[in-house]
Formats: sequence, structure tokens, C-alpha cells
Amino acid sequence: MTSPAAAHYPFSAIVGHDQLRLALVLCAVRPEIGGVLIRGEKGTAKSTAVRALATILAAVDQDGDGGRLVELPIGATEDRVIGSLDLQKVLRDGEHAFSPGLLSRAHRGVLYVDEVNLLHDHLVDILLDAAAMGRVHIERDGVSHSHDARFVLIGTMNPEEGELRPQLLDRFGLTVDVRASRDVDVRTRVIRQRLAYEADPVGFAAGYAAEDADTARRIAAARARVADVVLPDSELRRIAALCAAFDVDGMRADLVVARTSVAHAAWRGADTVTEDDIRVAAELALPHRRRRDPFDDPGLDQSALDEALSQANESAESEPEPDPEPDPPGGGESPSSSERLESKEDSAVTGAAPPAKSKSSGAPAPVFRTRALSVPGVGEGAPGRRSRARNRSGAVVGVSPDDSGDGMHLFATLLAAANRSTGAGPVRPAPDDLRRAVREGREGNLVIFVVDASGSMAARDRMSAVSGAALSLLRDAYQRRDKVAVITFRGDQSQLLLPPTSSAYIAGRRLAQFETGGKTPLAQGLLAARDMVAREKVRDRGRRSLVVMLTDGRATGGPDPLGRSRTAAALLVAEGAAAVVVDCETSYVKLGLAATLAGQLGAPVMRLDELRADNLTQAVRSVA
Repeated sequence: MTSPAAAHYPFSAIVGHDQLRLALVLCAVRPEIGGVLIRGEKGTAKSTAVRALATILAAVDQDGDGGRLVELPIGATEDRVIGSLDLQKVLRDGEHAFSPGLLSRAHRGVLYVDEVNLLHDHLVDILLDAAAMGRVHIERDGVSHSHDARFVLIGTMNPEEGELRPQLLDRFGLTVDVRASRDVDVRTRVIRQRLAYEADPVGFAAGYAAEDADTARRIAAARARVADVVLPDSELRRIAALCAAFDVDGMRADLVVARTSVAHAAWRGADTVTEDDIRVAAELALPHRRRRDPFDDPGLDQSALDEALSQANESAESEPEPDPEPDPPGGGESPSSSERLESKEDSAVTGAAPPAKSKSSGAPAPVFRTRALSVPGVGEGAPGRRSRARNRSGAVVGVSPDDSGDGMHLFATLLAAANRSTGAGPVRPAPDDLRRAVREGREGNLVIFVVDASGSMAARDRMSAVSGAALSLLRDAYQRRDKVAVITFRGDQSQLLLPPTSSAYIAGRRLAQFETGGKTPLAQGLLAARDMVAREKVRDRGRRSLVVMLTDGRATGGPDPLGRSRTAAALLVAEGAAAVVVDCETSYVKLGLAATLAGQLGAPVMRLDELRADNLTQAVRSVA
């Protein structure tokens, strides 16, 4: 190991986390696997392991220009990631030139994205495409450019801060969940190791130099061997049967398991893939591909894996079946295949509510597709799919001569230069000719669910419907890239059930189980929402809030409940938050109190059954 890298925490000194270290090594052996997503709570050595791997790879590629660690910041723009037109050369020399981005720098090294779940989705797509292809091709701003980008992609995230969407999860080759050990001996060893490193980083690293050097040699040997490792037809059938047993979508899982199995065989020095290699690959490649729904539990049950492998043995040992004869003319498709497809599509849209039961209100009603709710006006928040906004991910709707736009508008810049030109000689753009594109797209919002959990709402069927509606709105918020928060009110106070988060899984569990009964302190719920809006405006000024009140509008808690609720509504309006009132009243004689509350908030009101998108569709069809 080289002396500049010796002060880094050694890869071999990491205590525990065997599965994490193995996943990192396998992706180093074969980057085509597609990278590693490391999920875990803070303080679990995620970043330490990534930086230690980069030191190992620097030793593997010491004869070349590889092994560097390139960190991608959360706020990076698309131009910084993939590269862009070199504006200085364009404006100064009139030449088209390409300025490379972070993907070019990461070639033959490690591209590390901390808190990848907070990175904009379109950037995650770019990273995953480059990691899978090993090359980046750019067509933009009148420039065509292509370059190699073969790197090990590693993303880390804390699930409590939000989940990656299933389609992005699937693009990561492997995933590992890490957590701090609860074993006292292990925790003691971690503390001792860390204190020793802090006391003498260079001496500590020197003590593990031989082990790290051996790891580097094994990675280099595995890279040299991996192309010659044999994947027998029987093991290939085992992989196909295993992925089919877990009912994963598409074929990416099969390919990743195959590549990982070959890499693992090469890592252990074997020439042929065996069932043990496939088991290791499945434990790393399948858990995140089983989560079709944000409310699904993460992870892979070992007993389910054992059973699936047992079933796959039959396929591995049997001879391949001959290709089926074509259907006779007029013959129909096998009903099983079409029914399976229809069933999958239905489950993707409607889903099932989480299994957790509420403490006093019964299980939530089934989740459904909701009507689109949005914040009025045009915001400037992070890219999402709810409300109109001006941000860098939208379509070009205009041109700006100042810094209010995003990215250069090439045609407008050249046109400005041409209009200024005297006609003598070629047109040479000057800095004052620069024009920026004004883009309008959609943003994600902070959706605050304020749920009336009082006695007037506590009837079992009624609260079940409200919980199901709240979960449906939560799923919609997840799909539209929102942050969500949950407030309930009952008795004489409100309760913050969930602070603002992007994790639909955690929010779903909280919404599926909460206390009900007692009086209706409506004002307390409104004031809690007002306070949250004010706090979040300080933390993220660009993210606008949408308060969704699920209530029958009654106010019975404390002195002058109606007067206090009017005052609280006025304070919420003064904070500038948009609101929607969902009328949960089901009594035969309607009091219309939810509509009154909506008027005080300047908000639209809709009945609980009007939340369903299919109801809206039926209404449109009936008019047509």
C-alpha cells in the first residue's frame, strides 16, 4: 500500500459487516453487476467502508490511473455529472468544446453517492445507466461526445430519510442492509478499533497493510479469472427458477444473479459456478427487487430462500423442455399468462394496505388510486410530480438574459450575438449575449396529513375508511416525490405521529396504527400544522406545503372550540400554506362543518368517496 493512502481506515479493520464487504468486493471484481446500495442507520460505517474500498482499488490499479474515489454531491446538476459545453471556449474562441463531468473522473475508480435517496431521480437514472453500460454518450447543446465510464457505483442511504422508488432500486445490482450490532463483545471491539485508529492512524493502518494488500491481490486475480469462469446450463436454470420463484419483475434480477455468481466463483478462486455461489448472489441481488410497493417490508426471508432453492434444484437437474408448438389458428392465449399479467397490473395500481392493525379503529380499508391534489400557483421547489414549478427538470418555456434561468439556451445566445454583430467577420458570442433557459415542470411538496382521531370519527367502519384514504393519499405522495408528515388530534391535544420524511414505509406503518376516541380539538390540529409549515419554510424555502385535513369538521375540545378553530385556521392561512379538506362526515343529517372549515382555510372540500380517481373518471364519462 502507498504511504499517502496509509492513513485511511483499513478495509480489513472493519469489524463485522461481512456481507457489505463481500458486496463491495464482488462489484470491484465485476463492475457490470451494477453497483451496491448500502441501506442503514447513521453511524454504521457505511462511508468508512466505501473509502476503504477506494484505497484497495488504488492498490489494484497502481500501474494505471484508476482507483480514485469521486464523491457526487446531492446538489449536483446534470451538467456537472455528465459534462457539458465549455462555455468559456464557446464565448471566447467560438469553438465547440466539451467539458467532462464527474462520470469521466470516476473512470476506473469508485463513484460514491452519499444519501442517494435524496438525489433527484433523473440523475440516479444517469448514474445507473453509465454504471451498467461502462460508457457515457452525450447529445446536448449542439455537442456529441462519448467516453468510457467504467466505475464501481456505491450509494448509501438512511431509510428513515426516504426510500428510493422501486424502479430505481431495481437498477442497483446489489443491496445490503447494515445495522449496529447488539452484541456487547462486537460493539466493544468496534470502539477499541476506532480509538486505536484515532490515536495513531498511520500505525494502525500499517498493522493491516498486509491484509489489505492480500485483498487487493485477490481482487486483481479474480478480475483476471472472471472471464473464464464457467456458468453451467444446470446452474443457469437454477438461477432462472430461483428468480421465477420469487416472482421478480423483468429479467434484470436473473442477469445480476448470474454476474454476481460468476464474480463470487472468481473471488474464491474457482473455475465453475456452484449452488453456493448462487445462494450468495441471491442474498445480495433479490431482497430489494421484491419490494413492489412502498409499504412492503424490506429484506429476504431465509426460510423463503431455502424453499425457493429447494424448488430450483428440480429445474437445475431436469432437462430443458422443447420449445412449445405454435398455437393453432383461432386458438386463444393460455389464460394463466394473461391473468397473471392483469393481476400484476392491478396490484401495482391498487395495492394492499399494510398488515398492521390500528389500536382501536380496525384494519384500514384497501388502498386506491386518488385524485390529483396540487398547490396553486408556480413554485420553485425540487423536481417532483405534484405542483407546477420552475426548476431544472422541466420543459423550456422561455428565455432569460439573467441568472433566473437554468442552463444555457444555445439558440437564443447565438441569436443575441447575431443581432449585436456588425456583419464583418464571423459571429463571436460575448458574455453579455448569454441567455438562459426558463424551464417549467413539476415539484414535490411537503404534504401534511392532519387526521381527526376523535370520538366523532372513531366508529370502526368510518375510521377504517379514513385510514384507507390516508394511506391512499400517502401512496400518491410517494409517487409524486413529496415529503410527508402526519399529525393526529383527539382528546385535548394534537400529536405529531410522523415528522417530515420521504419514507412511505415508515409513514404507512404510523398511519395504519394510532389511538382514537375522545373530544375533537380541531384548533390544536390546525395549530400543529401551522407550526410545522413555519418550521419547514426555514429548513427548505423552496418546498411548498399542502395541508390535507381529514375531518368531519366538528370542534368540541376546550373553551370556545369553534372560535379557537377559526383563529387557528386564520393563522394557518397567514403562513401561506395551501390546504384541502376531506369531509369525513357520514351521518344521515349533514351538518356541513367540514365545508365551513374549508371556507375559513380558502380551501376546496371533497367528500371521502370523491378522493377516488375512478369516481372522477366515471363522472367525466357520464357527462360525455
